[in-house]
Amino acid sequence: MTQPDIAHPNLAGIKRVAVLTSGGDAPGMNAAIRAVVRTGAQQGIEVVGVRRGFSGLHRGELQRLGPRDVANTIQRGGTILLTARSHTWRTPEGRAKGAAVLREWGVDGLIVIGGDGSFHGGHFLQEEHGIPVIGVPGTIDNDLYGTDHTIGYFTAVETALSAVDKLRDTGASHERIFVIEVMGRHAGHIALDVAVAGGAEEVFIPEDKKPIGDVVAIVKDSVAKGKRGSIIIVAEGYQGGAEAVAEAIQEGTGLETRVSILGHIQRGGTPVSSDRILASRLGEAAVYALMDGKKGVMVGRTAGGITYTPLHETWEKRKDVSRDLYRCAKMLSI
Repeated sequence: MTQPDIAHPNLAGIKRVAVLTSGGDAPGMNAAIRAVVRTGAQQGIEVVGVRRGFSGLHRGELQRLGPRDVANTIQRGGTILLTARSHTWRTPEGRAKGAAVLREWGVDGLIVIGGDGSFHGGHFLQEEHGIPVIGVPGTIDNDLYGTDHTIGYFTAVETALSAVDKLRDTGASHERIFVIEVMGRHAGHIALDVAVAGGAEEVFIPEDKKPIGDVVAIVKDSVAKGKRGSIIIVAEGYQGGAEAVAEAIQEGTGLETRVSILGHIQRGGTPVSSDRILASRLGEAAVYALMDGKKGVMVGRTAGGITYTPLHETWEKRKDVSRDLYRCAKMLSI
């Protein structure tokens, strides 16, 4: 097998790019940063890292990054560039400061790794100041339109599933019902995957507005079938969350019910291989996109290939959960 040609035509004449992580951290962000830095180095492009996201950008917290600066980071959770939420960036004045900093550093394009809030920030920076922006989807919620999966999603599912398996053991031992809340403020992707993989009796997601009282009949049916314990998965964005579901079960059945809110544990930890690979491909693709003259788009992976979606579409268009998987969850919960 011949060695692949790694040279990529630099049609836009890019000489220096900046990269930042913004919003909530997600396992695999470091792999994406690493890919941006090393792809840039291979293509003769200097990479500048912005610390603390947009908050650090308008304060001028930038540093040059080379291949050795990102060594031994692919396996680390969180983000080596740190992240923060910035109220200042939401103002035209704040974005003007950030644009001035990028121009002072001679930056030809900005790569933003984050979710829809981060993409809003990048979109307005480009619209107001003409600096090319490429988005890389980094959020555990998997709620961005234009990519099959987002960086961090696979790890978050595995983390939540591990917790569910442990809670099932104690729930069965005490013949209790466990209502487990997973992350997903506006989307039920994590909840649905965990429900199927964890053998849950029911799952509540923001996309489904079914009455909360339906869970009472489901639990009673499970007891009638001889089940010693039940696992109910609830996405945090479902009305009332796990507490409301547990209260309905307790009042409707009188059965002992416990709530476990997994929370931010799902954001941390060593990224699984799928997140590392996805992040590596998308980080490389983001640099290529700037070299090709693209701007104002998110790089994603759909059906195994790299795709480009206008930033505004990533939040304007809704990414639905898999209805086939939802049906499967119901089918197997007998």
